[in-house]
Amino acid sequence: MNSTIDTAVIFIFSAFVLVIGMLFARTGRNLKSFFAGGEAVPWFIGGLSLFMSFFSAGTFVAWGSIAYKHGWVAVTIQWTMCIGAIVTGLFLAPRWRATGNLTAAEFIRERLGERVQKTYIGIFTLVSVFIKGSVLYPVAKLVSVSLGFPLTETTIVLGLFMIAYTAIGGLWAVMVTDILQFVILTAAVFILLPLSLTKVGGFEKFTQSVPDDFFNVLHGEYTLGFVMAFVLYHIAYIGGNWTFVQRYTSVDSPASARKVAFLFAALYLISPMIWMLPPMIYRALNPGLTGLDTENAYLLICKAVLPPGLLGLMLTGMYFSTSASANTTLNVVSAVFTNDIYKGFMNPKASDKQLIKVARLSSWGFGLGMIVIALLVPAAGGIVEVVLSISAISGGPLLAPPLWALFSKRINGKTTFWITVIGLTVNLFFKVLSPWLLDFKLSRALETILGIGLPLGLLLAYELYARSKDMVSEEYEQYLATKATRKAAKLAETEEEALEIKRQNRFGMQVIAGALVFVAAMLLGLSAFATSGGRVTAGIAIVILLGALIPWNAAAKIKPEKEEPIVKV
Repeated sequence: MNSTIDTAVIFIFSAFVLVIGMLFARTGRNLKSFFAGGEAVPWFIGGLSLFMSFFSAGTFVAWGSIAYKHGWVAVTIQWTMCIGAIVTGLFLAPRWRATGNLTAAEFIRERLGERVQKTYIGIFTLVSVFIKGSVLYPVAKLVSVSLGFPLTETTIVLGLFMIAYTAIGGLWAVMVTDILQFVILTAAVFILLPLSLTKVGGFEKFTQSVPDDFFNVLHGEYTLGFVMAFVLYHIAYIGGNWTFVQRYTSVDSPASARKVAFLFAALYLISPMIWMLPPMIYRALNPGLTGLDTENAYLLICKAVLPPGLLGLMLTGMYFSTSASANTTLNVVSAVFTNDIYKGFMNPKASDKQLIKVARLSSWGFGLGMIVIALLVPAAGGIVEVVLSISAISGGPLLAPPLWALFSKRINGKTTFWITVIGLTVNLFFKVLSPWLLDFKLSRALETILGIGLPLGLLLAYELYARSKDMVSEEYEQYLATKATRKAAKLAETEEEALEIKRQNRFGMQVIAGALVFVAAMLLGLSAFATSGGRVTAGIAIVILLGALIPWNAAAKIKPEKEEPIVKV
């Protein structure tokens, strides 16, 4: 893939995304507008952004490998995310919005105390920076190998690009680019799928050329127990991960927060069936991949069927999907540092101007940390797997207690702290020490069940004990008082602030409409150069162009002017 057209496509789209981030440079007036979109982000924007935050190049590498080797079970595994989002929409997302907190860390401090918050912030920041830093590596390698660029320089450039528009524009910049990335990736896959089917000789020929069990819902090590464990994990992850909580707290009401989660669920019900088909089709074209080579199935099917230009579009989608995941985490880590560490402990009287400056500087600081970690991946060897294990170890102990506290008036900070410590210790023992000392290693399913089940069991045990003693935690009573004070402050919000929020949201919707027009124009241009798939590309471009009317009309309905009183004569 050394086509000039492919390289040009990647650079043009990347430059355009950076320009979008620059457009939002002056929209962040305070922390609420910078990190929560003024708590008035349209729910469908939040839902699409949440959906893209789940993607990375690893989606194509890991799930693509499973789809190539085992078939439909790759779709089954991803449907667990749909179930997790449905449960989140029914019970968790509205609760998060009703707290009135800017971040999950702020809720933890008010509800469970500063000691628990500091513990969680330390672990969350470390895990987030490591995971997203490691995720930056495979996409940098993908771009490096495809275009023939040096890996180190590619990693640095892609990392700096990701940081730039996140640090400059805040949440709205992240969400608008998420929408753009969603459109690019979806367009690329819808172009890839029919070309892949044509290459293999049609759907019937494809089904005849793969193993008989290729469309089984479960397969091999991916058993019912594994799937059920993943369901439990994704309920906690989608409902409690701090990066996703930000999407529920940035909309205007609990009902909108519920819609954010339901839109995510709907997209994860449909999209896996479409996006997993290309690597499955490649199994019919080339059944000889083994070992780690199966991770290249998605890229290989792209190279096999996509003409110059469209191949660059697909690679751009893969990179942007990773960027969407990483920049969301970067935005949340920066929000936690600015709101809960700098403002909470270091400078409680900081002005809005100071806080925005700290927010941007901390985005650069954490982002540079991600780049350093990505650069260390080749030397460390296998750090990606280590980081994924860290996520599995820390997920349940970190996510379950705050979710429990959303509903319980009995859980307190001391109990939460020890449940987290016990959960982390037990998980670390079975992950690190047990294979070495006892020659015993948990399966992935049991590892996930233990990671989620142990904290839940301990929480339930304490809840029943506290209920038998009719205990109510002191932190809960203090939290109710703090929440009432915040609600009163919200009611006292100035008219000027409300108008500024409307202006920011209208501007964001207009930028989205313009970005869709740009993508449509690029696709129409690529359709003229395409040696195959030109008509499909042009058709998708027209659909995107018509789709631009949705955010444009939504922007037109927002009236960010003061309503003058009607004077009767």
